[in-house]
Amino acid sequence: MLVLAAPVIIAELGWVTMGVVDVLMVGQLGPEAIGAVGLAGAVFISFAVFAMGLLLGLDPLVAQAFGAGRLDECHRWLIAGVWLAMLVTPPIVGVVYLMNAALPLAGLPPQVVSLARPYLEIVGWSLPPLLFYVAFRRYLQAMNIVRAVTYTLVAANIVNAMANWVLVFGHFGAPRLGVSGAAWATLASRVVMAGALFGVIVKRERHMQPRLRDTPLSLDLPRVIRLVRLGLPAGAQMLIEVGVFAAATALAGRVSTSALAAHQIAIQMASLTFMIPYGFASAAAVRVGQAIGRRDPDGAITAGWTAIALGVSFMAAAAIVFLVMPGLLIRMFSADPNVIALGIRLLFVAAVFQLFDGVQGVTTGALRGLGDTRTAMLWNLGGHWMVGLPLGYLLCFRSGYGVVGLWWGLSVGLIICGISLITVWQRKAFALRR
Repeated sequence: MLVLAAPVIIAELGWVTMGVVDVLMVGQLGPEAIGAVGLAGAVFISFAVFAMGLLLGLDPLVAQAFGAGRLDECHRWLIAGVWLAMLVTPPIVGVVYLMNAALPLAGLPPQVVSLARPYLEIVGWSLPPLLFYVAFRRYLQAMNIVRAVTYTLVAANIVNAMANWVLVFGHFGAPRLGVSGAAWATLASRVVMAGALFGVIVKRERHMQPRLRDTPLSLDLPRVIRLVRLGLPAGAQMLIEVGVFAAATALAGRVSTSALAAHQIAIQMASLTFMIPYGFASAAAVRVGQAIGRRDPDGAITAGWTAIALGVSFMAAAAIVFLVMPGLLIRMFSADPNVIALGIRLLFVAAVFQLFDGVQGVTTGALRGLGDTRTAMLWNLGGHWMVGLPLGYLLCFRSGYGVVGLWWGLSVGLIICGISLITVWQRKAFALRR
């Protein structure tokens, strides 16, 4: 599990690190810039993750085909994934631009909105390369090819950091673009991600039998429909989970600019730690799926529990870090005393929900390896939108706890999801043994 998961985890950390670098760079421009990048990023990713989730159906389909020794089927699923990425791009980009036009109506601070809209307009163009990257990555990971993904994310992070430094502050004679410079850096890095993995696939498949280039490139509609049926619950689950934090970002912006900045910094910290269990989730989906493909139920069960144990162990360590040094972490992003004070309180809440966030994240991947993408969607809908967010809203605006109350509500939602999904996995594991 570690051999497969370690490069995936590094890749996931690389994915989030790009967002952290964006916030670090624009943090020098003030709380409004931090809030703008966080708000625009939340709007974009809320809809982009739905399309990304549709492609998660590649995990079990490619992994099971690979486990059964059907490389030709792996190729066909890759082509179907690329077609799906192309088909969903236009409507998702359209929704992102509609949301961008509606931002002034959200009741957010005008200075934040004025910075967020140009950022979102630029980042919207990064969806096509992002979805191609996801399709290429799911295909490679499902066949245990993970180092290339890690190297790609390292390269993309270098591009992102350098482009941020040049474009945000106007170095080397470039125009000083501020927040918009961070958006251009994000776009460039995502183009690098897609191009690099495409090159890896072309080089790897050149001498393999059967060859990828012999696979029909035409639209295989029944295969795409099957991919959508499997990926739709996963996409909905990701939309539900990420969407609730995007809604929380919008609500935090209605409290104050400092609250929005503190919220965004704490979200970056929590997202960074979550990438480790998320990486184990990807590895669990692959190993469980491959075991099912070779008809090895004991191997599937062992893989799932191993991933869960490793993910939870790390999140316990992360919780301790949040409790011991919250001030140091927040001061990396901002010197504003109000932002620091609020951020410290938010990291305390984050420490409380770390274990449950890790459990629900890894278990979702293990269930996906079994071909079950619906259960996580339903529990995320109930835990986050029916309990967590309404409770957070009441604590924030009615009980006077502000953004900290909002986070306590979100924490309750994560606890519900974690307990529920581990119970479902335990039942399915027991059923496999029978």
